[in-house]
Amino acid sequence: MDILRYVAFSTDPLGGNPAGVVLDAAGIDEATMASTAAEVGYSETAFAVPRVDGALDIRYFSPRTEVPFCGHATIATAVAHAHRHGAGELLLHTQAGPVPVTTSAREDGSIVATLVSVAPRTEMIDDADLVELLAALRWSGADLDPALPPRVAYAGARHPVIAAATRARLGELAYDMEALGALMALRDWATIALVHRESDTVFHARNPFPPGGVVEDPATGAAAAALGGYLRDLGLVDTPTVLTVHQGVDMGRPSLLTVGVPAEASSGIEVTGTAVPIG
Repeated sequence: MDILRYVAFSTDPLGGNPAGVVLDAAGIDEATMASTAAEVGYSETAFAVPRVDGALDIRYFSPRTEVPFCGHATIATAVAHAHRHGAGELLLHTQAGPVPVTTSAREDGSIVATLVSVAPRTEMIDDADLVELLAALRWSGADLDPALPPRVAYAGARHPVIAAATRARLGELAYDMEALGALMALRDWATIALVHRESDTVFHARNPFPPGGVVEDPATGAAAAALGGYLRDLGLVDTPTVLTVHQGVDMGRPSLLTVGVPAEASSGIEVTGTAVPIG
């Protein structure tokens, strides 16, 4: 198979989040997809199968597990598809539902992609789960920002949103990978969206992903979409609005995610970023 390698949410191959992309995975079985993703070793590899209507069926595999939706691999796939077939509109059929993506070329020749998530929702997090989650993170209640209460947010995959009161707290990530991974697998959480709010519309984020065999994700489009839905659902932003999410800085792989939050409660969240080939 032809495995492409892209970095999403950066114009620098040394930044952003790497993703494997297979633009034509027709005939490849699930076991081969899983083993290929493990061999590639990125947090996700996307396997797309072209449909007769021009859309793509797509699946996402981490080195250890399959996830229903992955934002950075969606951006990488859309840009890779645009490089091969031209920019424009593309519909991806994910396990979470249909995700439209629009690509366009910039004056410098780079391609930017915008995805629209499935309808987001926000759930309460069980008190016992929160205690166990904070213990695995080695955080305390005093580390949390009371203005951004813990919730489980969904925009294609489920992510607990845990807000740090300070940027310094967010910068110190030393969690119990085994304990956190076990809890996340039990509760079907994709990543943990650790965030710090710098201003009304600027956030810093880190995303542990132990169920996938990844200590930390450098850029997490699905979690960024979930964050946008969480903020809208809880009335924590004036909508419509555009958020800026900085991620990967603490890993040395700076990433930039732009999140559009429409006013309508049922509307999907827009996540925009660039992607470039690796090598």
